[in-house]
Amino acid sequence: MGDMRNLLKMSMVAVFVGWMFIWVMISTNLFKNKWTPKMTKYFNTTYFGPQGINLVLLTVPMMFIAVLSCLYLHIQKKPTQTQSKSKIKGRMGRVMMVMNPLGIVTVTEFTFSLLFVALLTWALGNYLYLSYHVSLHNHDNAKIWQAKFRAFGLRIGYVGHYCWAFLFFPVTRASTILPLVGLTSESSIKYHIWLGHISNFLFLAHTVIFLIYWAMTNQLMETFAWNPTYVPNLAGTIAMVIGIAMWVTSFPYYRRKKFEIFFYTHHLYVLYIVFYMIHVGDSWLCMILPNMFLFFIDRYLRFLQSTKRSRLVSARILPSDNLELTFSKTPGLQYTPTSILFLHVPSISKLQWHPFTITSNSNLEKDTLSVVIRRQGTWTQKLYTHLSSSIDSLEVSTEGPYGPNSLDLRHDSLILVSGGSGVTPFISVIRELIFQAQSQSTKIPDVLLVCAFKYYHDLAFLDLIFPPDISVSDISRLNLRIEAYITQEDKKPEAADDTRLLQTKWFKPQPLDSPISPVLGPNNILWLGVVILSSFVMFLLLIAIVTRYYIYPVDHNTGNIYNFSYRVLWDMFLGCVCIFISSSAVFLWRKKVNKEGDKESKKQVQSVDFQTPTSSPGSWFCSHDRELESVPYQSIVQATSVHFGSKPNLKKILFEAEGSEDVGVMVCGPRKMRHEVARICSSGLAKNLHFEAISFNW
Repeated sequence: MGDMRNLLKMSMVAVFVGWMFIWVMISTNLFKNKWTPKMTKYFNTTYFGPQGINLVLLTVPMMFIAVLSCLYLHIQKKPTQTQSKSKIKGRMGRVMMVMNPLGIVTVTEFTFSLLFVALLTWALGNYLYLSYHVSLHNHDNAKIWQAKFRAFGLRIGYVGHYCWAFLFFPVTRASTILPLVGLTSESSIKYHIWLGHISNFLFLAHTVIFLIYWAMTNQLMETFAWNPTYVPNLAGTIAMVIGIAMWVTSFPYYRRKKFEIFFYTHHLYVLYIVFYMIHVGDSWLCMILPNMFLFFIDRYLRFLQSTKRSRLVSARILPSDNLELTFSKTPGLQYTPTSILFLHVPSISKLQWHPFTITSNSNLEKDTLSVVIRRQGTWTQKLYTHLSSSIDSLEVSTEGPYGPNSLDLRHDSLILVSGGSGVTPFISVIRELIFQAQSQSTKIPDVLLVCAFKYYHDLAFLDLIFPPDISVSDISRLNLRIEAYITQEDKKPEAADDTRLLQTKWFKPQPLDSPISPVLGPNNILWLGVVILSSFVMFLLLIAIVTRYYIYPVDHNTGNIYNFSYRVLWDMFLGCVCIFISSSAVFLWRKKVNKEGDKESKKQVQSVDFQTPTSSPGSWFCSHDRELESVPYQSIVQATSVHFGSKPNLKKILFEAEGSEDVGVMVCGPRKMRHEVARICSSGLAKNLHFEAISFNW
């Protein structure tokens, strides 16, 4: 298996290097005037037309990598125990700088960002050289400086197109590309944001320059022109209007304070893509097709998964007025710590999906999956109101889980720093350590959990650290210490004793409910590879047939030129058809194969006894003279030091860990906290600290 994995890795690296080489060369005079004429007779055949070169050089290689990556990730699903610590340190990443608006930037991110900016600069320089010194287009008989001004605007648009070749990779949730470089979709959202800002800025500059040029040459009506045999300007205008609306509402103010405006406006991306593709044409579509093709496969498979209703077993209402929802799941559903699950509650919103951190562990809790929801914002407030009422069932659909392909926790010690609900990913991390501790041969790191809360009742989050049915023997090898800081209160509130109850509500199973299960079955990643390969091969075959037997005769037998817009519409239509057919066929076939397992799971769901709502005191709200019934929860209280009226001195806490050779530092919480921890770890004063930030920016 090791040899196969290395062979796959080398093959993917070689293809990727070749793919990037094409991106470097495609803007040069050498490629345009020397290589392109020679390749045209081989690639721009009667089966693929003028899109042949870009299809072969820029689409096929990345789709080939996507297929190989499925096999590679399947083989690598269970990491070997012989991995070196140097690999662990590399995965955690060395922070290079912390600055707004970029946030936390590692050495790797900074290096690749510089290379990408260099690629854009190189491309713009080459394109301008072609326009200014090789062939300056001046069909409007404008002045030379005006023609050069137009050329600059045109080439700016070309460079913006480069960003679209990578734009959708970060938002492909079940991506097979991101795990190859140790990334997840939720941790890569910032790259989508960066690329979105750059591309929209370049496209806006492209639009403004052309408007100025048309105004100078008395051609403003060109803004609304739709040429059947050339670039339709109106399509570009419509795309830019939609793009500006999406761009403006994607800024932090809207994402954080007016989320619904951002959410609904961003769903205009389908129209944006359609009009943008019509504007640039089929050849330029093939340049950016791989990331869009993979995104729409992922999007359709997510839709298929989300059509099922998930079995909600229970809800725990914490004394802090936050929620823990527990769902039934199939034993074959595996996920890693820090994963997230998207929830949809039709009775609250017909369209909105929201991500929440999974706190359960798929190894410890084989039949259930739990998420924690903090009550903040309109949607979560409505959910809390629903669950606090007298309902005995709730229709919920789920999507996911999504998370890292693997999470290596092999350090001498772990420091987990959290703020508010940022503690929830670390609950799953601690539960994973509890599972690993069951193997006597596995070394378990010492764990220090540093958590900051505003109010004393938020300590109820800590009651979720251990699974409900945990035993003393299960946690005997876990060396856990908790430092909790209450920042807004100077002492324990008197009303805390015996007044805050942890309520558990059980829900009746409904006939349409089913356990959460992998969308394509146990070997999900392999079947995803089948979907990618079959849909893309089908796409190539259909494009070849349509081009050869429908478009080619129009171009060459009638003397006419086939409509520019129709060409790209054919590509988009056939791409969607192939994704629909392939994904649906594999999904339905796997559903049929797994039908027996689903029946057993459904029997298990229906056999769950409905219980009346119950209440019990949380660990932090018991009287001092009252003994906690659960010994594991006693250990949480005993392991916790509560500090009132202060924030954690993170520098002191982290530097005190200097005695350990290898310290993993993970942080999840407000941006200011994440940045402070990152600065400390990157200062170089403690070289044993290996940093990783967990941030959810959906």
